[in-house]
Amino acid sequence: MTARTDPGAGQKPYLHGMVIALQAPVFALSTIDGQVRDGAAGWYAGDRRILSGLVVTVDGAEPVPLDGHFAGAAHARFVSAGRGLGNAGADPTVLVERDRSVTGTAVREVITVVSYATEPVSCTVGVALACDLAPIYDVASGRPTAGLAPDVQPAATRWRGADGATVLAEYSPPADGITSAGALSWTVVLGRQQIWELVIVVTVVDDPVPAVVLPVGDDRAFAIPTVRAGDHRLSELITQSVSDLSGLLVADAAETRDQMLAAGAPWYLTLFGRDSIWAARMTLPLGTRLAGGTLRALARRQGVRTDAAAEEQPGKILHELRRAPVDLASGHAGHRIVLPPVYYGSIDATSLWITLLHDAWRWGLPADEVEALMPALSAALGWLRDYALGPDGFIRYADITGHGLANQGWKDSEDAVQFSDGTLASAPIALCEVQAYAHAAAGHAAALLDGFGRPGGEFWRDWAAALRSRFRAAFWVEDVKGRFPAIALDRNGRPADTVTSNLGHLLGTGLLDPDETDAVVRRLARSDLDSGFGLRTMSAGEVGYNPLSYHCGSVWPHDTAIAIAGLAASPGAAAATAARSLINGLLAAAPAFAGQLPELYGGQAAATEGHPVRYPTSCRPQAWSAAASMVIVRAILGLVADAPAGVLRIQPMRPSPVGELTVRGLRVAGEPLDVHLTADGEVDIIAAPERLIIQVT
Repeated sequence: MTARTDPGAGQKPYLHGMVIALQAPVFALSTIDGQVRDGAAGWYAGDRRILSGLVVTVDGAEPVPLDGHFAGAAHARFVSAGRGLGNAGADPTVLVERDRSVTGTAVREVITVVSYATEPVSCTVGVALACDLAPIYDVASGRPTAGLAPDVQPAATRWRGADGATVLAEYSPPADGITSAGALSWTVVLGRQQIWELVIVVTVVDDPVPAVVLPVGDDRAFAIPTVRAGDHRLSELITQSVSDLSGLLVADAAETRDQMLAAGAPWYLTLFGRDSIWAARMTLPLGTRLAGGTLRALARRQGVRTDAAAEEQPGKILHELRRAPVDLASGHAGHRIVLPPVYYGSIDATSLWITLLHDAWRWGLPADEVEALMPALSAALGWLRDYALGPDGFIRYADITGHGLANQGWKDSEDAVQFSDGTLASAPIALCEVQAYAHAAAGHAAALLDGFGRPGGEFWRDWAAALRSRFRAAFWVEDVKGRFPAIALDRNGRPADTVTSNLGHLLGTGLLDPDETDAVVRRLARSDLDSGFGLRTMSAGEVGYNPLSYHCGSVWPHDTAIAIAGLAASPGAAAATAARSLINGLLAAAPAFAGQLPELYGGQAAATEGHPVRYPTSCRPQAWSAAASMVIVRAILGLVADAPAGVLRIQPMRPSPVGELTVRGLRVAGEPLDVHLTADGEVDIIAAPERLIIQVT
């Protein structure tokens, strides 16, 4: 038997082993030989594939791949050998090197042929180009796409789409020959150590559809930290993560001064409410400008009407922003998902937006920027008060269209919410973490309202207290290992009694009392959830567990990071021990991905597997996975900012789980923060904002 890697019709393409070069909203994706063909491979811009084929041959044969790797977020490099050319014998003497670079508007590839042969080498270099302008979700769903007819000239090839968009591929030097099929060729003669070079640049021109996000220039919306740690894995993780975040940075097409992070590549290279909010929140130690841009971009598109097709409601924060409708097939029973370009099917983004506004204020978002967002806060609170709650007082969701997302929390696959016997919960569903987010949002809104002299703070504190009481009565279940909150309540109010990573999202929200916090901490620390490479999305002891299920047993770095943050905010030695274990798990997993933590990976135990198993369709880089590295730094240092009160608290882990640690380039209230931590956890402030009181405990 032979292994099959190409997707069948209607199947999502596998991505593991692919090489990506990225500068949002443009990216290039190929196999490790650099060739572009089949599956997900291609060069993309603005949610469309602008180049579906780029195959290089030498004397009619494809060169033999020797190496292919990403060389920074926006660069990739490939080396192959022209077998049968040059000297006789086993040693390659003619190499084909490909350097690929991406800007926010174009992809540039330099193809170099170099000879080390002792005698002159004559060969023909061929390049076959193709374009289909396929919507990215057609590619993601594995649907067949038709190529466009090319207009081939010696120095350029053009393809024109049905909507008038034109893709232009320019190449220098001009081709010597053009075949009847439109393939290009160059005759090359090389002496010893001579080089021949071909440059190909692909762009989109005459695009009639407005972009939803734009590339960012040199004005980056977050600081670049430097981290030196006794455990070098953290330093390497931070370096790669910052590179990934830079590659995912985009500007709002409606207001280019506002920057935010696109969710991830290849499928989610646009503004996502939940993902962009979490990534901005996790990176607050790098400054508040990214948070401000994210908040404004989402507020600009906040719901203003009731629209069932888009699941829009007044005050609601969007889930996903696209240039065109999204059409994809789900994994269950052929259920087809068709989403409008602006889709609001997220049950948690609105509460998370409120919390980001609060946290950015605490980290020093200028008061005038917060003040300008207070109307959007009022609208978001209006959604919580008037639209979000079901008859039982819990925040629930259901796909009312029949072609939207069946699950509308962060675990949005159709099998994500299960009972312990493996049956699926029926909608409307109330997720445990969604109640926690709303509880936190109500308290945070009360603090904002009080801080800016607005009425309503007491109402929202009472609202949160009532939600907390209802949660305590309805969500807690018990098994042989003790009590824990169910992942959700189904339509009939029955608790879906699986043990999941959703528990980690409850910590630090104020929803749990001390005894309940201890119970959650104990569950998170157990080996059925803590894989040794991070937190499993579902306990390995559950009937529905599968280590390579998207949401029922895999490990998501951002999910683990949220648990780390919650554990770090919880009192007691048990919480600190659990946080250390999860930190070490992410650090243990990162080297297997060259420091570029993917969207998710397998939940197999580190003790038996030795290294994390790749999830075949995992996106990489992913914004909240890259941002997870900053959660680790913040948790180790124990940073708690309260810029409005003029205080920065530093409560480090003792001893430090990464040994000696020096962090430079953080920002609080717009000013630098540099900190040194000894292996024993003693703090030395190198630089700090002058207007803040630093409290080290």
